[in-house]
Amino acid sequence: MGLYDRDYILRRSTYGRFTASQYSYVVILIVINVAVFVADALSQERLSSLTAARVGTLTRPWLWWQFLTYGFTHSREPSHIFFNMLTLWFFGRDIEYLLGRKEFLRLYLTMVVVAGVLWSAINYLQGLPSEIALVGASGAVVGIFVLFCLHYPRRTILLFFVLPVPAWVAGVLLLAPDVLSALRNQDSGVAYSVHLVGATIALLYYYQGWNFGQLWNRLGGLVLWTRVKYLFQRRPRLRVRHPEVEEDEEERYSKEAAELEAEVERILDKINQSGIESLTRSERRTLERASRFFRERRHSSEKRG
Repeated sequence: MGLYDRDYILRRSTYGRFTASQYSYVVILIVINVAVFVADALSQERLSSLTAARVGTLTRPWLWWQFLTYGFTHSREPSHIFFNMLTLWFFGRDIEYLLGRKEFLRLYLTMVVVAGVLWSAINYLQGLPSEIALVGASGAVVGIFVLFCLHYPRRTILLFFVLPVPAWVAGVLLLAPDVLSALRNQDSGVAYSVHLVGATIALLYYYQGWNFGQLWNRLGGLVLWTRVKYLFQRRPRLRVRHPEVEEDEEERYSKEAAELEAEVERILDKINQSGIESLTRSERRTLERASRFFRERRHSSEKRG
């Protein structure tokens, strides 16, 4: 793959969704990858021996963090990191602009982790040695490039910096060797399954209309809704009522509790429908105040009981 049209680069040199104070995550990812590559070279590959994922990582939960760190580790050959980062730079910026910085990062890291886990699982089931290692951002980079081809199929790309072809043609030519190698079950030292996983995630993301940010908010809102609902749900109270508890205090408590419960119910319904991000500061403070109120009353009741 090579550069796309020069006039297009000039037109899109400014990211419409970014402010001057925001940094591109594409740039940050490239900087981290290069920094890890340099650190690994200085340590004579001792760093990569820790950060690389292995077939046996799947059965060692204390090492599962390697399913993320392998994506920031590359082999000692400069061409490995050079072409990965070059592809990420040329095509990742458009996808980051299209999706937004945070969603781009979520997608990229998801590709890294899922590709690593499935690679380990496939090789483990095939009975390969547990110490076979995986390094490189190729899975996520291929996925980002495929997503670029899906969004801009007719954009002209200079294949190998020479041959101008539509993006969809470049995408087919990129994936063809991976598909053929997977069908033949070839072992050539290249993690074809990782490339295919990244491409598959890109295809699903595009055609299913996924958005990891919205999914995260929904899951987070559901968890919060479940916890708060449990906190405020009515439960039978078994206690001894003492004469010193005045009637007006009970009436005041009942009135305040009823008002808080009604407001909390409204806020929980809003979370369930629109997600936790839709709450205003006032509504968040109301949840906090209600939580303290009912917790204090419950502790007070337990002491009296």
